[in-house]
Amino acid sequence: MSGSMNHHILSVLVQNRPGVLARVAGLFARRGYNIFSLAVAPAEQEGRSRITIVVDLDSAPLEQITKQLFKLIDVIKISELDPRRSVERELLIATVRAGTEARGAVLELVTIFEGKIIAVADEVLTVSLEGHPDKLDDFEDLLDSYGIVELQRTGRVALPKLDRGARLRAVN
Repeated sequence: MSGSMNHHILSVLVQNRPGVLARVAGLFARRGYNIFSLAVAPAEQEGRSRITIVVDLDSAPLEQITKQLFKLIDVIKISELDPRRSVERELLIATVRAGTEARGAVLELVTIFEGKIIAVADEVLTVSLEGHPDKLDDFEDLLDSYGIVELQRTGRVALPKLDRGARLRAVN
């Protein structure tokens, strides 16, 4: 996913019930909105989940999306996260070709990007990297020259950046 993409990041707090994710995804599909990334996991409150949805600005007018989402009974809160004022992370796991000649270069690349080697075989390595989606894009592009056997990315998760003043007060 390109970092220069013009996108919305929506953080949707929902009741953690069967079928909620299917209803949210179905809403986007029925309206032809392009979802670039979708991540869901339990939230800080018992019985609730947070869904992070990254959508193309051109395909999905924000006001229309939020109105439609709020019609879903299990949606509690919707926040749009400005990419400039949010913290975004994603996880990439890839198995890459790394024979005798290439192994040192792949290991160096993983070290430079502060990634991890999570499995080793004779001709391949499985690596992981956590970070901003732009960093993962760059890493993936460089790994591609060695030959990616398999790759999985989680999709981004995001929260608003902390207000420095609020953070200082909270720590004291």
